[in-house]
Parts: sequence; C-alpha cells; structure tokens
Amino acid sequence: MPLFQNATFFISAHHLRDLPPASGIEVAFAGRSNAGKSSALNTLANHNRLAFVSKQPGRTQLINFFTLGDDKHLVDLPGYGYAKVPEAMRAHWQNVLARYLSERSSLGGLVLVMDSRHPLTPLDRQMLDWFCPSGKPVHVLLTKSDKLSRSEAALTLNRVRKELIETWGDACSIQLFSSLKKQGVEEAEKVIGKWLFAEPEEESPAL
Repeated sequence: MPLFQNATFFISAHHLRDLPPASGIEVAFAGRSNAGKSSALNTLANHNRLAFVSKQPGRTQLINFFTLGDDKHLVDLPGYGYAKVPEAMRAHWQNVLARYLSERSSLGGLVLVMDSRHPLTPLDRQMLDWFCPSGKPVHVLLTKSDKLSRSEAALTLNRVRKELIETWGDACSIQLFSSLKKQGVEEAEKVIGKWLFAEPEEESPAL
C-alpha cells in the first residue's frame, strides 16, 4: 500500500496566521505552476483528487495541509511563476512562501517539483535560496520524465544533480518522476517517509 494512502485534507491557509500550530512534522511540496506538483502529490497518495489538478496554471492559491495522522502532514504550497496572477497576489505569496520556508519550525523537508524539460528556473533557484539556509533536506522531483528519451532524462538528471550539490550542498537529493507512468514513486516514498517517520535518535545516558 502506498505510504501516503491515508492522507486526507486537513486545513487551508491564506496567511501565516491561519497555519495550524507548528507541532509534529510536515513535508512541503513546492513547484512552478504547471510543473506537475499536484499530480505528484496525488500519485504518491494513490488518490485522483487529493490535490486539485488543473489545466490552468496558478489555481492553487492556498497552503493546503493533508494529514497522515499522528501529527504528520503533507503541505501543498501555491504554485509560483504564473504570469497572469495579479501583482498584489504574487507579492503576497512571495512573502508568505519565503517566511514559511525559512521560519516554519515543524517543516522537516521540502519536495521541490520541477518539469524535467525546464528544470532550475530562476524561481526554482529562489525557492532553494530561501529554504537551504535552514539546513533541512530538499528532494527534487524531475516530473514528466516520460516526455524525455532515456538518454535525455539521464543527462538532465546528472546535470541538475551536479548544480544542486555545487550550489546548495549535499542536503539536496534528486530523482526522475512520472505521474503518468507511475515511475519513481517508491524512490520518492523512501526519501519522504524517512523525513516523516524516522525514529528519533536516543540520547546518550547522562554520566
């Protein structure tokens, strides 16, 4: 059974003040509008409509929390970079996303979704610049990898991996992913599951 099979909608937030208390642990999914973020979430949860998928970019305008139980959550962040979003809304979400990624204490890791045909856009780089100073891990999903040939996919994977590590450090990991072909699901589950369900390290007994 998929690791996130039991994910259910919990709450939506428009402002940081609307967020639930920063307890437990959560993993956020971020990505450029139309990069396949909602489709990736749905695929990992084995649920057709857990996260809303639209042909029209820019539809996800709220921070949506999905609960896995036991105070663990998946968080769907608003897609960024859609040109037709009004400037005031774009500025609002830029501020909210920057603060959420840099200040949220319960955030255990970031899944950054990039279209494998157009990886590392300027806005993707900005997300990494906001988040990576936290020292928390990033896992990049290169989505729509079925649109590339095997050789193109391998070259893209290696090129992006090299730049991630050189620029943002070895807290970044990366893989190919296809929601359409259900490729890369187990690999993503292994990484994200480790963030969410890892047993806390036992403290050494005091002398």
